[in-house]
Amino acid sequence: MSDPLERIAAALERMSPAPGTMPDVEAADAFVWHVEPDRLDPVGKVNRVDMSLLVGIDRSRDTLLANTLQFARGLPANNALLWGARGMGKSSLVKAVHAAVLAQDLPLKIVELHREDLPSVGRLLNLLRDSRARFVLFCDDLSFSHDDQHYKSLKAVLDGGIEGRPDNVIFYATSNRRHLMPRDMIENERSSAINPSEAVEEKVSLSDRFGLWLGFHPCSQDEYLEMIQGYCAAHGVKVDEATLRAEAIEWQATRGARSGRVAWQFFTDLAGRHGVSL
Repeated sequence: MSDPLERIAAALERMSPAPGTMPDVEAADAFVWHVEPDRLDPVGKVNRVDMSLLVGIDRSRDTLLANTLQFARGLPANNALLWGARGMGKSSLVKAVHAAVLAQDLPLKIVELHREDLPSVGRLLNLLRDSRARFVLFCDDLSFSHDDQHYKSLKAVLDGGIEGRPDNVIFYATSNRRHLMPRDMIENERSSAINPSEAVEEKVSLSDRFGLWLGFHPCSQDEYLEMIQGYCAAHGVKVDEATLRAEAIEWQATRGARSGRVAWQFFTDLAGRHGVSL
């Protein structure tokens, strides 16, 4: 039987892992943050689409690109929350903007952080703080349930505590919810808390810590068809316009929704039927 002190030491090490080591940031332009043990894994090829194929989000595109260029050039920039309709290109825009910045020969890194790993974000910030590189910290599909305390960890990224957020780190998040929490959760706080206004403010104020709020809304039928036509032109899929329109409208009718995601799913099926590899 092992020494009890050794078992206690092992348990403490699992609870408080050793500080990670900074990888060679020149090895890649994108990384994924993992815990147990803490590490930044390089991503050789980022899954993204060209910015020209993102239709109907021109204002959000221009605003996020300008903010990211400022940051990449060492100028002041805001954390950004991309919120709104599902499937309308929120996460695709973040990755496309990163590619557009790299195309201007500005050395910007992107680090993906999973929502469930938010409690470790302080350790990640300490790791990035000492680097000379500049990082976009990206959390996709960010939201919190009524019993979720991870939102408190997020404040370390947005406000940085006593040390402040590292100058070389900016935070971008996507969410279907403007306030990151379900409306019924906010209403329940108003009705059941001892001091309703304070309870609500603590949670709603989290989204207020983002300097940029970029809204994404359901697309029109014309925008939906424009997305598909753009995919066809980019990948060389030639289809009669009337046939393409009829099939695309039938596809979205069976899905009960129109979005960039639905447009891409239809195009994937179309390309497969025409023998075109993507």
